[in-house]
Amino acid sequence: MHALCHILHTCNRCKPGVSFCFPWPWADVHIMRHQWLLLGACGWVLLVLMFVSKFISLKTVEGYRKRPTQSWIVGDTKVVKPTSVPNAVTQTPSHQPSVVPTVSDWQAVSERRIEHLSAVCKNSSLRNLTHVSISKFVLDRIFVCDKRQILFCQTPKVGNTQWKKVLIVLNGGFPSVEEIPENLVHDHDKNGLPRLSSFSPQEITQRLNSYFKFFIVRDPFERLISAFKDKFVKNPRFEPWYKHDIAPAIIRKYRKIHRDSDLATSGLHFEDFVRYLGDAEGRRRMDRQFGEHIIHWVTYAELCAPCEINYSVVGHHETLEHDAAYILRAAGIHQLVSYPAIPPGITHYNRTKVEHYFSGISKRDVRRLYARYQGDFQLFGYPTPEFLLN
Repeated sequence: MHALCHILHTCNRCKPGVSFCFPWPWADVHIMRHQWLLLGACGWVLLVLMFVSKFISLKTVEGYRKRPTQSWIVGDTKVVKPTSVPNAVTQTPSHQPSVVPTVSDWQAVSERRIEHLSAVCKNSSLRNLTHVSISKFVLDRIFVCDKRQILFCQTPKVGNTQWKKVLIVLNGGFPSVEEIPENLVHDHDKNGLPRLSSFSPQEITQRLNSYFKFFIVRDPFERLISAFKDKFVKNPRFEPWYKHDIAPAIIRKYRKIHRDSDLATSGLHFEDFVRYLGDAEGRRRMDRQFGEHIIHWVTYAELCAPCEINYSVVGHHETLEHDAAYILRAAGIHQLVSYPAIPPGITHYNRTKVEHYFSGISKRDVRRLYARYQGDFQLFGYPTPEFLLN
């Protein structure tokens, strides 16, 4: 018995001073109960930890799917941008939709554009860039279709030729846009499209207040590239004054090294063009010499006075594939005329082209150019080209 107690003492199963010990497993039942309770508690803790771990992993996956957002303020408009997520598909910009929008979708987009335009017009810090008087220069840009009560403001280098064809058809000049000769479209003495400036002040006011009014815009810098190529490089309509009058005048003033005897043949460089456009005072003096030819690169604000005239719709060249059909519907003429077919993707913004043309331009000249066209970028929701400015 003493030997047994010695063994139990060694295992902490006998208490000192006890002459008789119960043999195992009935020894010290109280201690065993505590051990079982401890074991049970450990089991519950493990179960709780497993549950919490599973819950946290599920919340992490859910949060990844929701993609948290960042927001910032541009002018008076709050812009929300998804936080970048590894391996996530980059969202398509709002002016380049990846799917065909419904009529209600486009109406919502159109309303947001007008609301944004109105908000920027109220921004006093941009007033010098966004507000112009409704002068004869502006009224000369607006073509009239009295039959359908439509006003169209011409903004060159954004597909205006096709919209003029639409108006010519509506005025009864031709049965379809496909039958109109290209040279007739630009002959304003023969195309049958009256300008708003040809009416009396009372008639002008009446039309501005009651007609459906629209115009089209495009990324301002890409539009300048298009104007430069069309007028100074390709010149498909053979307008010699761009090469023989305007280009030499710009080269003489803005090219650092030139020979007077070779001004017409050397050709205008895009860098010369940018310097001319970014020089506020010098450009104004030269523009008075160039006359109406400057319409291909003056700002949308100067052409159409969007902060003074309440336009019904502002279309975007980048989404013209969809915008054209909806503009026809909004004007109530979709069953009378169709817009010429547009090859898919041809009107989309081309950043690679923009980077190529601006690659040799100094940051100083780019910033001066942006200072002039900042109003256009802001009015129509085009992002600031930080990749060129910084």
